[in-house]
Amino acid sequence: MRVLVTGATGYIGGRLVPRLRKRGYEVRCFARAAQRLRGRYDEGVEIVEGDVNDDASLIRALRGCDAAYYLVHSMASTKAFATSDREAARRFGAAARAAGVARIVYLGGLGNDRDSLSTHLRSRHEVGDVLRSSAVQTIEFRAALIIGSGSISFEMMRYLTERLPVMIAPKWVVTRCQPIGINDVLAYLIAALDVRTQENVIYEIGGADVLSYRDMMLRYAAIRNLKRRIVIVPFFTPQLSSYWVHLVTPISARLAQPLIRGLYNEVVVRDSAATRDFPQIVPSGFDDAVRSALERGAGAETTWFDAFDLHALPTDFAGVKEGMLIDMRVRKADAPPERVAAVFSSLGGRRGWLSADALWQFRGWLDRVAGGVGLRRGRRSPSELRAGDALDFWRVEAYEPGRLLRLRAEMKLPGRAWLQFEAEPRESGAATLRQTAFFEPRGLLGFLLVRCRAFSRVGLRKDGDADRTGGRKRLYEAQ
Repeated sequence: MRVLVTGATGYIGGRLVPRLRKRGYEVRCFARAAQRLRGRYDEGVEIVEGDVNDDASLIRALRGCDAAYYLVHSMASTKAFATSDREAARRFGAAARAAGVARIVYLGGLGNDRDSLSTHLRSRHEVGDVLRSSAVQTIEFRAALIIGSGSISFEMMRYLTERLPVMIAPKWVVTRCQPIGINDVLAYLIAALDVRTQENVIYEIGGADVLSYRDMMLRYAAIRNLKRRIVIVPFFTPQLSSYWVHLVTPISARLAQPLIRGLYNEVVVRDSAATRDFPQIVPSGFDDAVRSALERGAGAETTWFDAFDLHALPTDFAGVKEGMLIDMRVRKADAPPERVAAVFSSLGGRRGWLSADALWQFRGWLDRVAGGVGLRRGRRSPSELRAGDALDFWRVEAYEPGRLLRLRAEMKLPGRAWLQFEAEPRESGAATLRQTAFFEPRGLLGFLLVRCRAFSRVGLRKDGDADRTGGRKRLYEAQ
């Protein structure tokens, strides 16, 4: 069976693909930026580049597929996103019907349609309705908070609990929820390919426990041997709550607000159809799901910031342009290129940066206060990188193991900036480390920075394999 996976660069899709391959399915991934997936999976995974709003690329991706996973959605608090999501689902359903796809599998959100749902949850249900109206059989799963390393809902809860001994919480923390572990969600999604039904079906899925958000935070604290107290106050609005989440966690207010509005709705399983049709899946309890999430080893397979907070897709670096400021530093190292590249490929996150790390931290704090992403995202893994990864307030735009790393800035700037590291081999077998910072100014402030040559330099110091011998530097404006 050939299966199409949309949203393969996201949290769920990125974990689903290798598990489908392990079970012997032929997998085709559909992504806006194909380079973000190349090298991530085995060679048998086919990658098609395109956009859900482009009918031609949709039909090209769906042609020859027996089933398709629809894992595309927006995370925004604007009114326009719901319209955009409905239109994308309509296009996808029509293309699936034209391509002869037999089944669409969709992951939405729990919530009773009779309740006053948040805009975010209501949109998830509407997307399911649109897919069902396409005349292609649709299996929809509805889940609440997903417990897993890198899940945006879990990470928000984790950071709040870890960092605040006493939490002043809004009244929504007493709302009931039925969280589910990421491994159970993936098990349901895969099992949907074989479920014997010819009808459209909505399955409500959840873990073994029904808890309030207050209970979840206190139980998480108990697992981590933390003493925590939660004081509930009535005056926290979703907007105020989102600003607080922005300051305390890596999650921006823009992403936190729709999540928080959704927390006002009780999200528990009321229909037992999933238990009946998937008896082989026995969802774990909250404590076991948390312990599994905390045992992530070298790093999470995927994280919420793999896709969110992307100001633009990678590969927008077009080289040197007129008016661009360039700061280049070159050092000779008494080590081969692979060892030098291993140093710059492990920067950021808990390790920090090679020089003036306190200033990097201060710059991250300023960015956070200004509404930017700051440094709190860290990095997905302390030892692995791939194109599209978030790395503090950078995004990995290009990565060639052992040779090149190019980062694009996502902090607040009056323009665009890149930081590039290259390990170039010398005849002796050692390497030359070339570090180049590029700044493309925009607006009045960017123009003034260029005129004053105030673009900050990024230093190198002796660290493991790199040293200062034979160093030189250049700061110039491209003409």
